[in-house]
Amino acid sequence: MAPQLPVTTSSGYNTPDSELESIVPVHPTAARRPNYITVQSENTVYTDDHITAKYLDRGADVMVSDGQFTVTPTVKPYAFQTTRKVGKTGLMMIGLGGNNGSTLCATILANKHHISWHTKEGIQQPNYIGSLLRASTVRIGTEPSTSKEVHVPISDVLPMVHPNDLVLGGWDISGLPMDKAMERAKVLDYDLQRQVKPHMALLGCPLPSVYYPDFIAANQEARADNVIPGTDKQVHLEHIRADIRHFKAEHELDRVIVFWTANTERYSDIIPGVNDTANNVLASIMNSHPEVSPSTLFAVAAILEGEPFINGAPQNTFVPGVITLAEREKSFIGGDDLKSGQTKLKSVLAEFLVNAGIKPLSIASYNHLGNNDGHNLSAEPQFKSKEISKSSVVDDMVDANRLLYKPPVPGAKGKAAKGEHPDHIVVIKYVPAVGDSKRAIDEYYSEIFCGGRQTINIFNECEDSLLATPLILDLAILAELLTRVKYRGEGQTDFAPLYPVLSLLSYMCKAPLVKPGTDVVNSLGRQRNALESFLKACVGLEGNSDLLLETRVW
Repeated sequence: MAPQLPVTTSSGYNTPDSELESIVPVHPTAARRPNYITVQSENTVYTDDHITAKYLDRGADVMVSDGQFTVTPTVKPYAFQTTRKVGKTGLMMIGLGGNNGSTLCATILANKHHISWHTKEGIQQPNYIGSLLRASTVRIGTEPSTSKEVHVPISDVLPMVHPNDLVLGGWDISGLPMDKAMERAKVLDYDLQRQVKPHMALLGCPLPSVYYPDFIAANQEARADNVIPGTDKQVHLEHIRADIRHFKAEHELDRVIVFWTANTERYSDIIPGVNDTANNVLASIMNSHPEVSPSTLFAVAAILEGEPFINGAPQNTFVPGVITLAEREKSFIGGDDLKSGQTKLKSVLAEFLVNAGIKPLSIASYNHLGNNDGHNLSAEPQFKSKEISKSSVVDDMVDANRLLYKPPVPGAKGKAAKGEHPDHIVVIKYVPAVGDSKRAIDEYYSEIFCGGRQTINIFNECEDSLLATPLILDLAILAELLTRVKYRGEGQTDFAPLYPVLSLLSYMCKAPLVKPGTDVVNSLGRQRNALESFLKACVGLEGNSDLLLETRVW
């Protein structure tokens, strides 16, 4: 155990670490609250086991003919049933000993044990700032006596796992013990590392992981000292499945979320007969085909074990055969690539410009960072995966406004087939000196009124892992929740699970995985609105409305 050294609080007393708990209160984002939202409505029924709510999905069918639009409003009735009991949940991360994995474990432990620490600014309390679920609110209505809007934490709308209750584990190609992995990452303040180190040491070493050198940068070989032996991918698949089962049994878990937060891989080639169907993917694993990536192997293992799998990196883990396998097994998947900084801002600013009637002509994005993620991305094949996920973020905003951008030309090839689009370039450079402190520079060059031009430049400096790790929490907590939500549509007699591709996770993802054949929504505002509306629908409340009609009439 680390020695209990005296520290000086802001009030001037010399106080050992163990007594800081009584001085620094629990941060509101880490507090535990009862489920105090009760909807009194004929559409919402509470039992000891379930919350059941009726919901009307209001939309519109549009017929287009000779430039004329005929709109027919539609209403589809649904019912949602949410299991109220939150089961004991484990989070198994691939890349457990990396910057994100070690930082997530350390910060959860700091919150769980209420470890406060000294910085040059004073005493810092642990918190979950940066988490959509734990640190932001949703409007649920107005208070009649004051006409003031009422907001509650998103995590209070439905029963959700508290981050402190997650059981932590996972795999890594580096066998460094977790306390040492935290030190290697150089993300957290020294005083926090010093105090949380004994708790991190209890996590031990990550489980051996899968290492296929062809999929990640050659510069990662030096870290690969903790790998499952051999080259037989079927053996590796069974090994991973056994790890998941053992972790679940050892900790008496009801649910395990498997989460890829390891290195970005190169893209896998999509090959007919190899990874285009569920059976072909399974056969390719059996035959140890070279285009079966480590992340795809972990996804298949989780699917076959009936546990949700989330991809937090940009590679195409979910080849077509993996999606059809998830559909067949009715097992949840979600991703891709954590949307934490530059891309999140881009999904807001690009939408703002287009919705304001301003035409972005080019978007140039430059990044440099010095952590191991940047080191891996310095290799061209891995960078290409990241470039693809970052570059698609403005597509739906452009498609929504063909007043500004020329539409696709039927039968055309190349750019004309996609339609007019802003020039968009992404650059990422590895600069070891800056470590986890990423610099992002963006230039938005736009056309304005009558041929004018506007340039917006943004400089963003952020600690990469401290933005990313709350997203891992949100994705894991939401994935667990969605396993407890069932729906019943018109004509259905029984409640059924949601569709396996969890597109409701899009808010946290650069390249959202959606149901095949449906459009991808990258707009951050629309993504959040969809999530809020779904959670409210599950308790029988209408979706968000800013009409505020009561303020527009007498």
